[in-house]
Amino acid sequence: MNEWFDVDKIVELSHQYRALGPLVGLFFPFIESFLPFLPLFVFVFANASAFGLWYGFLLSWVGTSIGSYAVFLVIRRYGQARFFRFLTKRERVQKLIKWVDRNGFGPLFLFICFPFTPSALVNLVAALADVKKKHYLFTLLAGKFVMILTVSYIGADLKALLTQPIRTGIVAVVIVLLWFIGKRLEQRFNKKVEDEFRDISKKQARNT
Repeated sequence: MNEWFDVDKIVELSHQYRALGPLVGLFFPFIESFLPFLPLFVFVFANASAFGLWYGFLLSWVGTSIGSYAVFLVIRRYGQARFFRFLTKRERVQKLIKWVDRNGFGPLFLFICFPFTPSALVNLVAALADVKKKHYLFTLLAGKFVMILTVSYIGADLKALLTQPIRTGIVAVVIVLLWFIGKRLEQRFNKKVEDEFRDISKKQARNT
């Protein structure tokens, strides 16, 4: 058990990960888009540590962008099929779809920028909303660029992260801050959606 806290052992594992080649660095961020319970944060850290900041960032960015866009295209094509109805017919999803139709790409971009916001939900809503494919691709690439670069920068020097308490403390604060901002952003958008639909319902009730 203590070997997981051994810096040299962890660095050695990082080298073994790199020896598996760049396809592994692409695969894990890609597959996380389909299995959102997997920790994207960890995969980006691993790529940055194993392949270096810029190459690791590129692998993570390309992998997660392709994966997210593939999910978008699958939902766009088959979203109305019976298999997906348990997701697409949920009231919250329907409200978000209509809200995105009215408010455009700004909210989607902000959601994608933060690593702890529900990117799977963003892909689902964007696919079912009236969003053009190429527009969502550009939004996705820009948002993932910001998010992956931030996380890659944090995890690029794993040995320093594990041996320098001050740096570790700063990174911990940044991670908590990103989580907090992402959750506050999610809550704020949810509130806006609910408020907007409440206003619409009131107007409809007055007109009837």
